[in-house]
Amino acid sequence: MGKRNLPKATITTRPGVRSDISAKALDRWSPDVRAAADDGATISVLDPIGQDMWGDGVTAKRISAALRAIGDRPVSVNVNSPGGDYFEGLAIYNVLREHSAPVTVNIVGLAASAASVIAMAADELRIARAGFLMIHNAWVMAAGDRHAFAEVSEWLAPFDAVAVDIYHARTGLDRAELAGMLDAETWIGGEKAVSLGFADGLLSADAVEMAGDEGAPSQRAEKKFDIMARKSGLTVSAARELLADLKGIKPGADPQQGKPDAADLENGLKDLLARVKSL
Repeated sequence: MGKRNLPKATITTRPGVRSDISAKALDRWSPDVRAAADDGATISVLDPIGQDMWGDGVTAKRISAALRAIGDRPVSVNVNSPGGDYFEGLAIYNVLREHSAPVTVNIVGLAASAASVIAMAADELRIARAGFLMIHNAWVMAAGDRHAFAEVSEWLAPFDAVAVDIYHARTGLDRAELAGMLDAETWIGGEKAVSLGFADGLLSADAVEMAGDEGAPSQRAEKKFDIMARKSGLTVSAARELLADLKGIKPGADPQQGKPDAADLENGLKDLLARVKSL
Protein backbone atom coordinates (compact mmCIF):
# COMPACT_ATOMS: atom_id res chain seq x y z
CA MET A 1 0.00 0.00 0.00
CA GLY A 2 1.08 3.59 -0.44
CA LYS A 3 2.05 5.30 2.78
CA ARG A 4 0.24 8.44 1.63
CA ASN A 5 -2.99 6.67 2.56
CA LEU A 6 -1.89 6.44 6.19
CA PRO A 7 -3.15 9.04 8.68
CA LYS A 8 -0.75 11.56 10.18
CA ALA A 9 -0.31 11.15 13.94
CA THR A 10 -0.98 14.17 16.14
CA ILE A 11 1.42 14.29 19.10
CA THR A 12 1.13 16.22 22.35
CA THR A 13 3.13 16.01 25.55
CA ARG A 14 2.10 15.97 29.20
CA PRO A 15 4.43 16.84 32.10
CA GLY A 16 4.96 14.01 34.56
CA VAL A 17 4.10 11.26 32.08
CA ARG A 18 6.60 9.15 30.19
CA SER A 19 6.20 6.12 27.99
CA ASP A 20 8.14 2.96 28.73
CA ILE A 21 8.98 -0.56 27.52
CA SER A 22 6.75 -3.38 28.73
CA ALA A 23 8.59 -6.05 30.70
CA LYS A 24 7.28 -8.81 28.42
CA ALA A 25 8.57 -7.05 25.31
CA LEU A 26 11.99 -6.56 26.87
CA ASP A 27 12.18 -10.21 27.91
CA ARG A 28 11.26 -11.43 24.41
CA TRP A 29 13.59 -9.06 22.56
CA SER A 30 16.83 -10.50 21.16
CA PRO A 31 19.14 -7.52 20.42
CA ASP A 32 21.48 -9.62 18.27
CA VAL A 33 18.95 -10.13 15.47
CA ARG A 34 19.70 -7.89 12.51
CA ALA A 35 19.48 -7.73 8.72
CA ALA A 36 22.15 -9.75 6.94
CA ALA A 37 23.05 -6.87 4.59
CA ASP A 38 22.15 -3.31 3.64
CA ASP A 39 22.54 -1.33 0.44
CA GLY A 40 23.68 2.01 1.86
CA ALA A 41 20.19 3.53 1.76
CA THR A 42 19.21 1.70 4.94
CA ILE A 43 18.15 2.87 8.38
CA SER A 44 18.45 0.54 11.38
CA VAL A 45 15.91 0.63 14.21
CA LEU A 46 17.61 -1.93 16.44
CA ASP A 47 17.32 -0.31 19.86
CA PRO A 48 14.59 0.99 22.18
CA ILE A 49 12.60 3.96 20.89
CA GLY A 50 13.48 7.29 22.51
CA GLN A 51 16.76 8.61 23.90
CA ASP A 52 18.00 7.27 27.22
CA MET A 53 20.35 8.96 29.69
CA TRP A 54 23.39 7.58 27.83
CA GLY A 55 22.28 9.18 24.58
CA ASP A 56 21.36 5.83 23.03
CA GLY A 57 18.04 4.93 21.46
CA VAL A 58 16.16 5.67 18.25
CA THR A 59 14.74 9.19 17.91
CA ALA A 60 12.86 11.16 15.28
CA LYS A 61 15.82 13.56 15.11
CA ARG A 62 18.21 10.73 14.21
CA ILE A 63 15.83 9.23 11.66
CA SER A 64 15.36 12.66 10.06
CA ALA A 65 19.12 13.14 9.83
CA ALA A 66 19.54 9.71 8.23
CA LEU A 67 16.84 10.48 5.65
CA ARG A 68 18.48 13.81 4.81
CA ALA A 69 21.76 11.98 4.19
CA ILE A 70 20.01 9.43 1.96
CA GLY A 71 18.14 12.10 0.02
CA ASP A 72 15.18 11.56 -2.29
CA ARG A 73 15.89 7.87 -2.76
CA PRO A 74 14.02 4.72 -1.75
CA VAL A 75 14.96 3.67 1.76
CA SER A 76 14.88 0.40 3.68
CA VAL A 77 14.22 0.43 7.42
CA ASN A 78 15.29 -2.67 9.37
CA VAL A 79 13.42 -3.05 12.65
CA ASN A 80 14.19 -5.11 15.75
CA SER A 81 13.05 -3.14 18.79
CA PRO A 82 11.13 -3.77 22.03
CA GLY A 83 9.45 -0.36 21.73
CA GLY A 84 9.88 2.40 24.27
CA ASP A 85 8.74 6.01 24.02
CA TYR A 86 5.36 5.69 22.29
CA PHE A 87 5.16 9.39 21.48
CA GLU A 88 8.65 9.39 19.95
CA GLY A 89 7.49 6.39 17.93
CA LEU A 90 4.58 8.37 16.54
CA ALA A 91 6.99 11.17 15.60
CA ILE A 92 9.24 8.70 13.75
CA TYR A 93 6.19 7.26 12.01
CA ASN A 94 5.33 10.77 10.76
CA VAL A 95 8.89 11.35 9.54
CA LEU A 96 8.94 8.12 7.52
CA ARG A 97 5.42 8.69 6.24
CA GLU A 98 6.49 12.05 4.81
CA HIS A 99 9.61 10.74 3.04
CA SER A 100 9.32 11.62 -0.64
CA ALA A 101 10.51 8.23 -1.95
CA PRO A 102 9.26 4.68 -1.27
CA VAL A 103 9.92 3.23 2.18
CA THR A 104 10.39 -0.51 2.71
CA VAL A 105 10.24 -1.75 6.30
CA ASN A 106 11.79 -5.11 7.19
CA ILE A 107 10.86 -6.51 10.60
CA VAL A 108 13.86 -8.76 11.15
CA GLY A 109 13.04 -9.61 14.77
CA LEU A 110 10.58 -7.81 17.00
CA ALA A 111 8.53 -4.68 16.35
CA ALA A 112 6.80 -4.11 19.66
CA SER A 113 4.57 -1.25 20.79
CA ALA A 114 6.06 2.04 19.49
CA ALA A 115 8.21 0.09 17.02
CA SER A 116 5.09 -1.53 15.53
CA VAL A 117 3.68 1.93 14.79
CA ILE A 118 6.95 2.94 13.13
CA ALA A 119 6.77 -0.18 10.98
CA MET A 120 3.37 0.83 9.64
CA ALA A 121 4.92 3.85 7.83
CA ALA A 122 5.90 1.72 4.85
CA ASP A 123 4.97 1.40 1.21
CA GLU A 124 5.98 -2.25 1.58
CA LEU A 125 6.30 -4.08 4.88
CA ARG A 126 8.04 -7.44 5.15
CA ILE A 127 8.53 -9.57 8.24
CA ALA A 128 10.72 -12.52 9.15
CA ARG A 129 8.86 -15.80 9.49
CA ALA A 130 10.10 -15.97 13.09
CA GLY A 131 9.50 -12.25 13.63
CA PHE A 132 6.76 -10.68 15.73
CA LEU A 133 4.62 -7.58 15.90
CA MET A 134 3.26 -6.63 19.32
CA ILE A 135 0.46 -4.09 19.58
CA HIS A 136 -1.06 -2.69 22.75
CA ASN A 137 -2.46 0.50 24.21
CA ALA A 138 -0.02 3.31 24.99
CA TRP A 139 2.09 2.20 27.95
CA VAL A 140 3.13 4.98 30.31
CA MET A 141 4.46 5.72 33.76
CA ALA A 142 2.95 8.60 35.74
CA ALA A 143 2.75 10.01 39.25
CA GLY A 144 -0.05 11.74 41.09
CA ASP A 145 -3.31 11.25 42.94
CA ARG A 146 -6.49 9.63 41.56
CA HIS A 147 -7.58 12.85 39.89
CA ALA A 148 -4.26 13.12 38.06
CA PHE A 149 -4.51 9.50 36.89
CA ALA A 150 -8.07 10.07 35.67
CA GLU A 151 -6.78 13.00 33.60
CA VAL A 152 -3.91 10.91 32.25
CA SER A 153 -6.35 8.16 31.25
CA GLU A 154 -8.48 10.67 29.38
CA TRP A 155 -5.40 12.21 27.75
CA LEU A 156 -4.18 8.81 26.55
CA ALA A 157 -7.42 7.76 24.84
CA PRO A 158 -6.79 9.71 21.60
CA PHE A 159 -3.35 8.08 21.21
CA ASP A 160 -4.92 4.62 21.32
CA ALA A 161 -7.49 5.82 18.78
CA VAL A 162 -4.68 7.05 16.49
CA ALA A 163 -2.99 3.66 16.72
CA VAL A 164 -6.27 1.96 15.74
CA ASP A 165 -6.57 4.32 12.76
CA ILE A 166 -3.01 3.55 11.64
CA TYR A 167 -3.42 -0.22 11.94
CA HIS A 168 -6.84 -0.02 10.24
CA ALA A 169 -5.45 1.96 7.30
CA ARG A 170 -2.89 -0.78 6.64
CA THR A 171 -4.90 -3.90 7.41
CA GLY A 172 -8.52 -2.96 6.73
CA LEU A 173 -9.47 -4.81 9.93
CA ASP A 174 -12.51 -3.58 11.83
CA ARG A 175 -11.63 -0.77 14.25
CA ALA A 176 -13.45 -2.44 17.13
CA GLU A 177 -11.50 -5.65 16.52
CA LEU A 178 -8.23 -3.73 16.48
CA ALA A 179 -9.15 -1.87 19.69
CA GLY A 180 -9.74 -5.25 21.33
CA MET A 181 -6.35 -6.46 20.12
CA LEU A 182 -4.70 -3.41 21.69
CA ASP A 183 -6.58 -3.94 24.96
CA ALA A 184 -5.36 -7.55 25.08
CA GLU A 185 -1.70 -6.81 24.13
CA THR A 186 -1.58 -8.98 21.02
CA TRP A 187 1.52 -10.76 19.70
CA ILE A 188 1.40 -11.48 15.97
CA GLY A 189 3.86 -13.89 14.34
CA GLY A 190 5.25 -13.50 10.82
CA GLU A 191 2.75 -15.59 8.88
CA LYS A 192 -0.18 -14.25 10.90
CA ALA A 193 0.98 -10.68 10.28
CA VAL A 194 0.82 -11.33 6.54
CA SER A 195 -2.58 -13.03 6.69
CA LEU A 196 -4.05 -10.18 8.74
CA GLY A 197 -2.63 -7.52 6.43
CA PHE A 198 -0.11 -5.97 8.82
CA ALA A 199 2.70 -7.12 6.51
CA ASP A 200 2.85 -7.58 2.74
CA GLY A 201 5.13 -10.60 2.72
CA LEU A 202 7.76 -12.70 4.48
CA LEU A 203 11.50 -12.07 4.41
CA SER A 204 13.70 -14.82 3.04
CA ALA A 205 15.58 -16.83 5.64
CA ASP A 206 18.96 -15.50 4.50
CA ALA A 207 17.85 -11.88 5.00
CA VAL A 208 18.25 -12.19 8.78
CA GLU A 209 21.30 -13.08 10.87
CA MET A 210 22.53 -13.11 14.46
CA ALA A 211 25.22 -10.55 15.18
CA GLY A 212 28.39 -11.05 17.13
CA ASP A 213 30.77 -13.85 18.00
CA GLU A 214 31.75 -15.72 21.14
CA GLY A 215 31.23 -12.56 23.18
CA ALA A 216 27.72 -11.94 21.85
CA PRO A 217 25.86 -13.33 24.88
CA SER A 218 27.49 -10.72 27.14
CA GLN A 219 26.66 -7.97 24.64
CA ARG A 220 23.00 -9.00 24.64
CA ALA A 221 22.86 -9.01 28.41
CA GLU A 222 24.69 -5.68 28.71
CA LYS A 223 22.22 -3.97 26.40
CA LYS A 224 19.30 -5.23 28.47
CA PHE A 225 21.16 -4.22 31.63
CA ASP A 226 21.47 -0.66 30.33
CA ILE A 227 17.71 -0.52 29.78
CA MET A 228 16.94 -1.90 33.24
CA ALA A 229 19.43 0.50 34.83
CA ARG A 230 17.64 3.40 33.18
CA LYS A 231 14.25 2.10 34.33
CA SER A 232 15.50 1.77 37.90
CA GLY A 233 16.86 5.32 37.95
CA LEU A 234 20.55 4.41 38.26
CA THR A 235 22.99 7.08 37.15
CA VAL A 236 25.41 6.38 34.31
CA SER A 237 28.37 6.19 36.67
CA ALA A 238 26.57 3.87 39.11
CA ALA A 239 25.51 1.53 36.30
CA ARG A 240 29.02 1.38 34.88
CA GLU A 241 30.52 0.71 38.32
CA LEU A 242 28.14 -2.21 38.77
CA LEU A 243 29.15 -3.64 35.41
CA ALA A 244 32.84 -3.17 36.18
CA ASP A 245 32.46 -4.92 39.55
CA LEU A 246 30.60 -7.80 37.93
CA LYS A 247 33.26 -8.24 35.28
CA GLY A 248 36.06 -8.02 37.83
CA ILE A 249 37.53 -4.97 36.10
CA LYS A 250 38.92 -2.15 38.22
CA PRO A 251 38.79 1.41 36.85
CA GLY A 252 41.94 2.03 34.79
CA ALA A 253 42.93 -1.65 34.75
CA ASP A 254 43.53 -3.81 31.72
CA PRO A 255 40.03 -5.08 30.85
CA GLN A 256 41.49 -8.37 29.55
CA GLN A 257 43.06 -9.35 32.87
CA GLY A 258 40.88 -11.67 34.87
CA LYS A 259 37.99 -11.24 32.45
CA PRO A 260 35.38 -14.02 32.78
CA ASP A 261 34.31 -15.99 29.74
CA ALA A 262 31.11 -15.17 27.87
CA ALA A 263 29.00 -17.78 29.67
CA ASP A 264 30.08 -16.57 33.14
CA LEU A 265 29.42 -12.97 32.19
CA GLU A 266 26.02 -13.83 30.75
CA ASN A 267 24.96 -15.62 33.93
CA GLY A 268 26.28 -12.85 36.12
CA LEU A 269 24.53 -10.16 34.14
CA LYS A 270 21.25 -12.07 34.32
CA ASP A 271 21.59 -12.12 38.09
CA LEU A 272 22.38 -8.42 38.13
CA LEU A 273 19.36 -7.68 35.93
CA ALA A 274 17.16 -9.48 38.43
CA ARG A 275 18.58 -7.39 41.25
CA VAL A 276 18.11 -4.14 39.30
CA LYS A 277 14.47 -5.05 38.62
CA SER A 278 13.89 -5.38 42.38
CA LEU A 279 15.22 -1.89 43.17
